[in-house]
Amino acid sequence: MLAPVFQKNDRLANVLIGVFSVVVFAVVVVLGRYKLDLDLGFDVHIFAQVNALINSTIAVLLVAALVAVKQGKWVLHKNLMMTALFLSVLFLLSYIAHHLLAGEARFGDSDGNGTVSAAEAAAVGNTRWFYFVLLTTHIFLAAIILPFILFTAYRSLTGEFDRHKKLAKITWPLWFYVAVTGPLVYWFIHPYYH
Repeated sequence: MLAPVFQKNDRLANVLIGVFSVVVFAVVVVLGRYKLDLDLGFDVHIFAQVNALINSTIAVLLVAALVAVKQGKWVLHKNLMMTALFLSVLFLLSYIAHHLLAGEARFGDSDGNGTVSAAEAAAVGNTRWFYFVLLTTHIFLAAIILPFILFTAYRSLTGEFDRHKKLAKITWPLWFYVAVTGPLVYWFIHPYYH
């Protein structure tokens, strides 16, 4: 096992992780309601492509980290997970930028007028329901995963490996689901970016 990086201080960790998680959630919700009308000279939907790429990379890193820990390669596991955490921060920044600059796209809105007509809904058929189930589960889990990730990392970085392992059994599949469904959501919605 690895040596602890931080001295255990659960009270401080609870406060910091709780405040950070609430602030991130609030920023995403509040900024998601606004759209900035700026001409940056490039297609702002590049951020959505970057998000899909980052999420795909995180999914691969999570699998590689799981394999590494199963093989007892603790340093490799730690490095892979810290990279996944760093990429998650980049994802968050890119996600906020995309929503601030591009606004919302509606699945099935092929003419880009902001509403999905009956004809447009009929054109996508039952795919629309599948998309909304995928989107809803992705958004819900993305909204709640941050404190799980941070507490799991905290337990590892303080050398509490039994508690880390117990939390990771919950965190890993949730984080992996969010990382995999993110690119799927992008794949479904990107034809409706205008």
